[in-house]
Amino acid sequence: MKIQGTLHKKYDTEQKTPTFKVREFVVKYEENPLYPQFVKFQVKQDRCDTLDQIAEGTMLEIDFDIRGREWTSPDGQVKYFNSLEAWRVTPVQATQAQQGDVAGSEPLPVPPPEAMDITQMEDDDLPF
Repeated sequence: MKIQGTLHKKYDTEQKTPTFKVREFVVKYEENPLYPQFVKFQVKQDRCDTLDQIAEGTMLEIDFDIRGREWTSPDGQVKYFNSLEAWRVTPVQATQAQQGDVAGSEPLPVPPPEAMDITQMEDDDLPF
């Protein structure tokens, strides 16, 4: 998956074990500017250093995967956890950020229903 947003906060790298480290950061995502969302991501291992040279307030493009886990507590209660694991964090060029989005990433407009003539559809176009 891919998302664009402004780097709102970055945290220090945490060394979880001698061989495993993780770093979290928060991106302000404004799909609807009236209701901005603050989305927390994490990077692991050698990718933790990618945030060192990026200042808070920078527009970013983040490629990420959604991860989910199931955990059973000692008393038998099952809980579920989600995480967003970034695998590429790229600053967006100023010209693209000023335009508000990467060229070509906006969806094409859908014509109004009266503009679509469903009588022209062939029966053999159905997927079933």
